[in-house]
Amino acid sequence: MSDPRRAPGGPGDPGLGHLGPLEIVPPRYGGGSLADVVPSALAVLGVPGAVDLLGLTPRLAGVRRIAVLLVDGLGWYQIPTAAPYAPTLAGLAATVGRPLTAGFPSTTPTSLVSLGAGVAPGPHGVLGFTVRVPGTDRVLNHIEWTGDPEPLHWQPVRTQWERARAAGVAVTVASRPEYAGSGLTLAANRGGDYRGAAGVDALAATMLAALAAGDGPTLVSGYHPDLDRHGHLSGVDSAPWRLAAAGVDALLARLVDGLPPDAALLVTADHGQLDVPAAHRFDLDTDPRLRDGVRVVAGEPRVRYLHVAPGAADDVVAAWSAVLGPAARVQTRAEAVATGRFGPVPEEHLERVGDVVVTCHDTYAVLASRSEPPAVSRLVAYHGADTAAEMTIPLLVVRG
Repeated sequence: MSDPRRAPGGPGDPGLGHLGPLEIVPPRYGGGSLADVVPSALAVLGVPGAVDLLGLTPRLAGVRRIAVLLVDGLGWYQIPTAAPYAPTLAGLAATVGRPLTAGFPSTTPTSLVSLGAGVAPGPHGVLGFTVRVPGTDRVLNHIEWTGDPEPLHWQPVRTQWERARAAGVAVTVASRPEYAGSGLTLAANRGGDYRGAAGVDALAATMLAALAAGDGPTLVSGYHPDLDRHGHLSGVDSAPWRLAAAGVDALLARLVDGLPPDAALLVTADHGQLDVPAAHRFDLDTDPRLRDGVRVVAGEPRVRYLHVAPGAADDVVAAWSAVLGPAARVQTRAEAVATGRFGPVPEEHLERVGDVVVTCHDTYAVLASRSEPPAVSRLVAYHGADTAAEMTIPLLVVRG
């Protein structure tokens, strides 16, 4: 298991990487977040109206092709742990890397749509791993989303891929074949030519081929899920996680070696991870104090959305605060939204957030052993909350 208190630094680090890994980190929307990556890339490619919020243009002058690789689960604070098995990754982080923040919650569906739409979670509305569909008691799992609700209605923001294509940029999205056409793929990636690519070799080949095709401005997006999966199942720094880190390194080495001379590679992530010990796990389904007044449970173990019976919000806040104590902060929806963690949340998206929002601190989690699939409770590592270990992600910038 990894030590969550190890913290990296890095050249150009604006302070994020030097915080304690369990300190709270607010999202840095508008110049230091995942949502700023693709708009900045489009500005480099000359797309009208795109703003280089990350200051990439001086480093990428003359670049006409950009690949954006998102490595699921590759938090900035996991890079030192991965370094013995991923020397290419470690070298890039030390020389051409800087930390950014994910959005909140620090979870895959939310982050993938923030990357693709180029906005904070509030406007795009994919506000968690699972959320309640307003006006119902149905909980939507964004990973299993097959089209209901309709993706263009549920996520109304025009994607950056659509903007790029309208400006004459060739846009390709490379990801697992089984994700083609899913609700999440349409919400995050509509506007790109989707190409299925399973595994390191296929993903590298697909991305490089798309970069090399044609002579005009080109944007390629790639997604690699293995590190996150093995962190969840076996823990950060477990043997399977180390093998997955070596796979990430092989992918990076192939992409860097194959970059055309007028191309650049941007490597980022959707969140970090941390292991949650057995002693730090609450179970809302076995504690009647946590179930009283709660109608629908959504979110995930590190960030719970509680939809409560009419008039019960204050009682639920009080009960959860008493039971969890310093393990979490418990807020009403209005209080959580007012912090700005979601970015601006339009009226039509507010009820996707719970009446009560529970954000875990340190290495705590709140399970729902009967309300959710049993596999969720068996995971070793989690993410979703706003500690530095979960929120801080890399941006590696490599020129061909």
